[in-house]
Amino acid sequence: MPVTMRDVARHAGVSVKTVSNVVNDFPHVSPSTRERVLASISVLGYRMNFSARNLSLGRTGMITLAVPELRLPYFSELSDEVIVAAAERGYTVLVERTGGVRERELEVLTSDRRRMTDGLIFSPLGLRPSDAHRLEVDYPLVLLGERALHGSVHHVAMGNVAGARAVGEHLLERGRRRIAVVGSYDTRGAGAGSLRTQGFTRALADAGIEHDPRRTGEALEWTRTTGAEAMRRVLDRGVGVDAVYGLNDVLALGAMRVLYERGLRVPEDVAVAGFDDIEEGGFSCPSLTTVQPGRPEIARTAVWLLVDRIARGAPAGPGGRELVVAPELVVRESTGGAGEPA
Repeated sequence: MPVTMRDVARHAGVSVKTVSNVVNDFPHVSPSTRERVLASISVLGYRMNFSARNLSLGRTGMITLAVPELRLPYFSELSDEVIVAAAERGYTVLVERTGGVRERELEVLTSDRRRMTDGLIFSPLGLRPSDAHRLEVDYPLVLLGERALHGSVHHVAMGNVAGARAVGEHLLERGRRRIAVVGSYDTRGAGAGSLRTQGFTRALADAGIEHDPRRTGEALEWTRTTGAEAMRRVLDRGVGVDAVYGLNDVLALGAMRVLYERGLRVPEDVAVAGFDDIEEGGFSCPSLTTVQPGRPEIARTAVWLLVDRIARGAPAGPGGRELVVAPELVVRESTGGAGEPA
């Protein structure tokens, strides 16, 4: 016969209500009691009936993840991390692609589809500061990315400035001074591109170096193709380049391809670094130095915050928290390293 919650309670010497509080991850259970209940669950092999739980609580057992793109490796890998983290909490994830278009992002917030799920993890790109009031929704909501548009909404961000600064300092330590930047950025300072540029230029400024704008290759979309095109434009200007910083990994990989086409060796002639630590970068030749933004931590934290709001029946606010996950520089062959965190 299947193990019941009552069996777990008897084995752990606690009430059925206490077991329920533990499996639903409710607060106000002492650490020692929680550990005892979890040990009994493990010994007895108890498996919670999530369908019955959701039915009794009036929930669907599903959450929505809305991201700008799925063809970009960062967002596809982030989506996978969110799915894994949600499954550990007994939730299934419905993924929506917005294309970073404002109208589609607004539609995600207001669509009747929201009633199909218990909450929303949302990574907006197109929303404006004037849209902040649109985040005052009546369901649990957690924001991802750089645009902290509303103080009452939980927001999980990566350390873009710190990570980019680490890249700049690393390239300078390698003796590089003529560093090209590949990628576009939002001059309003709200997006990842702007923050990653700020951190990089701060590292240069601290070393008494001013970035030459002729060494900036703009790319409105962050893809391998646009990275390659931007690198060609920089090289065609005739300015010397001894390093390249791609505002994400796929831009850097596109740039690295053009350097190969032009007969420039990486890292001997030109060092290359990116940002995001996508899986592909570890298998490129040479392997790509990058910044690990803490993708698993971002996913787990976002799911934890959302599930907590769902459990408490709390909509998006009040008391929103902004949590920034610390980045880590990973030095690989493209800057002369061996693949170890720095």
